[in-house]
Amino acid sequence: MKAESLVVFPRTLKKRIGVKKLRGQARVPAVIYGSKTKPQNLEVERKEIMGLYSRSASEILLVELTVGESAGDAKRLAILQELQFHPLSGEILHVDLREVSSDEEVEISVSIEPEGEAEGVKAGGVLDQSLQKVRLRGAVTALPEIITVDVSALKEGDSIHIKDLVVPEGVKVVAEGTLTVFSVTTPTEEEVEKPAEGEEGALAEPEV
Repeated sequence: MKAESLVVFPRTLKKRIGVKKLRGQARVPAVIYGSKTKPQNLEVERKEIMGLYSRSASEILLVELTVGESAGDAKRLAILQELQFHPLSGEILHVDLREVSSDEEVEISVSIEPEGEAEGVKAGGVLDQSLQKVRLRGAVTALPEIITVDVSALKEGDSIHIKDLVVPEGVKVVAEGTLTVFSVTTPTEEEVEKPAEGEEGALAEPEV
């Protein structure tokens, strides 16, 4: 998993009135903590953290922090542990960061996505995806954001199981190997007879 760059700043404004003033400056209060470091109060530009969060395809977001704007400042690796949102506006209220080392193991859920068109689908079958996500465990920098599976060779009746997934070296799949991920099945009678949109016999759109 690639670490995204994020600039944060030491937080001097504290307590409720300080936090309110901070948010009025388009910044969000944050805290970083870890097993080997003391918690530190920080602040981050709301636009920056929201941009990273919205682009993330993974359950977790790995960030390389620069504390301050100086290029010479020491960088710290962290996981975006939790974001607190306003229940009505959806605005980010607080950011929790957990400092990690590059070889520290974590466990996350990763999305599985098919690639290609299965031979069985070309012949009239249906591609069925039984699992949308799978749990992975490994060094935080080795974990993939998604798992892409080539399904193009699947014929009708063929399946791809958990044990067939290809993951980076050092990463383990935390699931039963015999579980089915993808399979090509025979379409049901309903699927065969259902008219495509726009074809004769399809339900017409009601006139308004």
